[in-house]
Amino acid sequence: MNERLLSLDAFRGMTIAAMLLVNNPGDWNHVYGPLLHAPWHGWTFTDWIFPFFIFISGVAMPMSLARRRGEGAEPLRLWWGLTRRGVVILLLGLMLNAIPAFDWHNLRWPGVLQRIGLCIVLCAPVAVWLTWRGQALVAMGLLVLYSVLMLAVPVPGDDGVVRVGSLLAGQDTGSYVDRLLMGGHLWAKSRTWDPEGLLSTLPAVATLLAGLLTGHWMAHAKEPGARCMGLVVVGLLALWAAEVLAAWNMPINKPLWTPAYVASTGGWALLMFAAFHWLLDAQADAVARVRWRRLAQPLVDFGMNALFLFVLAGLVAKALAFIKPQGLSLKAHIVAGLHLSGLPPVQVSLLFAVGFVLVFYAVAAVMARRQWFIKV
Repeated sequence: MNERLLSLDAFRGMTIAAMLLVNNPGDWNHVYGPLLHAPWHGWTFTDWIFPFFIFISGVAMPMSLARRRGEGAEPLRLWWGLTRRGVVILLLGLMLNAIPAFDWHNLRWPGVLQRIGLCIVLCAPVAVWLTWRGQALVAMGLLVLYSVLMLAVPVPGDDGVVRVGSLLAGQDTGSYVDRLLMGGHLWAKSRTWDPEGLLSTLPAVATLLAGLLTGHWMAHAKEPGARCMGLVVVGLLALWAAEVLAAWNMPINKPLWTPAYVASTGGWALLMFAAFHWLLDAQADAVARVRWRRLAQPLVDFGMNALFLFVLAGLVAKALAFIKPQGLSLKAHIVAGLHLSGLPPVQVSLLFAVGFVLVFYAVAAVMARRQWFIKV
């Protein structure tokens, strides 16, 4: 399948818009529950967003590789192209963390972009040189390896007590590895663990490989209805597997990126992608398809420059927080103005977040109309 999938652009656009929404409330002390991460085990709407973005990166990968192979690119060149992209994304993440203080001694090394970049780098040889069967085996192997490391290896927690199989924050194997290799450069609120730590990148790679396998399915299944049905069936099976894994292995947990979390978010990603694909690309009713495409155009606009918009939003958010006319940040000035509406604080906080998303939709729309596409 060589045609561009409008559904994938719309799904990516929905994901980046949701990411901007949950990352930019007016006041972190006043946020609706679904727009916050689960405190530890469990999930909320917010816990879907990051794995969706990684999953989507995997779906797009076979299409990109097939296009470049058709242009005559050799495997080594394909591998280098993916690896270079991953490294650039990782460096962009470090840059965002460093701004504005550039305090290298206390800089947080992990982050959202760092994890995406590292997943791409680790996945690159698997995507280029293995068949879909080999890719599936690698994904399962990573989940098994991660489970063994988390449940069977004795490690000292942040309190110095040696435990086996602890899944509490700061006491698990992943947090021990992070303290050992990145001590002093972890999440500022804890400094003893990080939600984007090194060891939990292994199951995050499995999330990307799940997207990669989905991309293969989209290319293999020629009949649109079969594509959607396959996505729905596997998505439902993944949700069932998540419940089994949560009961037998590790609960659904975003900071630990447990196998149950991989299966759960992968299942929901498949179901949502199936809905987008049916509405925008697959349904036979051309009139209905055009109508849905018009409705989805804002999401498509977001999806065409998702990475650029994420980085730009991060820079703008930092500017709003650190530029302080009259001793008060620009963000605080804006939120204070919104409070004049008389709305409750939690609604003012949400209003700021929605306004933030709308501003970046305006940027996305202008870029799309002028055919400005910034790729890494």
